[in-house]
Amino acid sequence: MNNYRTTFDDVGGLEGVRRITEAFYPKVQQHPLLAPLFPEDIMPVMEKQTKFLSQFFGGPSYYTDEYGNPKMRARHLPFPITPAHADAWLDCMRRALAETDLPDELQRFVLDRLSGPAYHFVNTTNEQET
Repeated sequence: MNNYRTTFDDVGGLEGVRRITEAFYPKVQQHPLLAPLFPEDIMPVMEKQTKFLSQFFGGPSYYTDEYGNPKMRARHLPFPITPAHADAWLDCMRRALAETDLPDELQRFVLDRLSGPAYHFVNTTNEQET
């Protein structure tokens, strides 16, 4: 028997990740810097993000099973992403996590875990491109 708990387990499994994603994307859609990077129909993006975060947090490989290797940096290259975008993305996630019933320590851990990828996707410092 596996007694190893993952972040996926700690946030409540697939439904917990879905709750985070559903709290997160309305904030993204309202953010002046982030909204232009996303399609009007956000539902497919939300579903992909739920699958990706589930896998990223140590859960089942939903994303890879359906879409193949995540290659997230490559998937984000077509979009100009500045440090300000990464900051805004993380702030939206921080606010989404604050709406959950997750313990503060877990919220901080999740945000810290997502900080690396958020800044890894930065591909320009030119604010004029946004």
